[in-house]
Amino acid sequence: MTGTASLPSPANLALSRKEDFKAFADGPRRTQPDVLTRAQLKALSPQARADYNRSRREWHANLGPLRTPQLAELHDDLWDIIDSNLQDGDKAKGAVAVDAFPGLGKTTSVLAFAREFHRREIAEQGEFTAQGNERVPVCRVGLTGNTGMKDLNRAMLEFFGHPGRHRGTTAQLGQRALDCMLSCEVRLLALDDLHFLKWRKTNGIEVSNHLKWIANEFPVTLLMVGVGLADKGLFSEGGTKGDAVMAQTGRRTTRLGMRPFTIETEKNRQEWRQMLLALEQRVVLTDKHPGMLADDLSDYLFARSTGHIGSLMTLINRGCQRAVRSGEETLSQDLLDGVKNDEASEKARQELEAALEKRRLTSRPQTARRKSA
Repeated sequence: MTGTASLPSPANLALSRKEDFKAFADGPRRTQPDVLTRAQLKALSPQARADYNRSRREWHANLGPLRTPQLAELHDDLWDIIDSNLQDGDKAKGAVAVDAFPGLGKTTSVLAFAREFHRREIAEQGEFTAQGNERVPVCRVGLTGNTGMKDLNRAMLEFFGHPGRHRGTTAQLGQRALDCMLSCEVRLLALDDLHFLKWRKTNGIEVSNHLKWIANEFPVTLLMVGVGLADKGLFSEGGTKGDAVMAQTGRRTTRLGMRPFTIETEKNRQEWRQMLLALEQRVVLTDKHPGMLADDLSDYLFARSTGHIGSLMTLINRGCQRAVRSGEETLSQDLLDGVKNDEASEKARQELEAALEKRRLTSRPQTARRKSA
């Protein structure tokens, strides 16, 4: 990469390809648009206003990741594991499985970590290996349903754009993938959507064996991301031969989770408020004001998202788009009531809203309640 001018648009990246992942990792952080006053907004020419609103659309669609306590905890654990995985190539390295419910920010948090790790490796060791090959610290692969060994090998080769990815036996594709990893000195192999595998079917056992082979032969930390991996059998001790095979993978794998926001304790409520305050700083609306989210909408936003960061970010993004398009330029309950959110959060909100309205629950910490009293 010779400069940001040569990088593709962030909106046109496929992270399952090496060049695109490098563009994602090496690209500059987005620049937050200025918050204009009503007078400044009105003074813009039609073209300037269209450009400004487009920059806001793109900004609000990419508000994260926020350094929430959940993300910080996950990253601390990941750094512990990957920094301890400096064993020589004759020793198997410990694997990681990030196993949590949807909407908690697993993929976003893992990608943020992968980006930091890529940047650190390049900064410390340079863009090229001692043999003159391009250094690629991270290989990221997204899995699909019924993935078997051959599919997984081919997906790894697709990441590198290997010319032999379309032909060959499972073993041949695996050896080519190993050659790519060794040549580019990959140190982190991230497998996303691992729950798509049918673990208790034939392919699941095959892939479990294959993951053991990768852990044994590839000098990488294997980072697996999915939903309900424990239920799928990844960590199962089991009693059958097939379960025992998968249990060996579980013995070498550290399971990490991500928790939703809750409002059961004062500490939980403080975490929720701090996250809303940070999110509020990133909103670019002319009539936003201090406390717009953290004070005026705290309970409402918790009910609408049920504490899931993915649902919250979706709601805020869509709300900001409507606020700009309608000219309201602020987020309010009236505006957000007209914004649809994901089905899971919409189904869960009614009971939570009722409890918050009757004051049986509150999302606001005591210090914030006293200030507004």
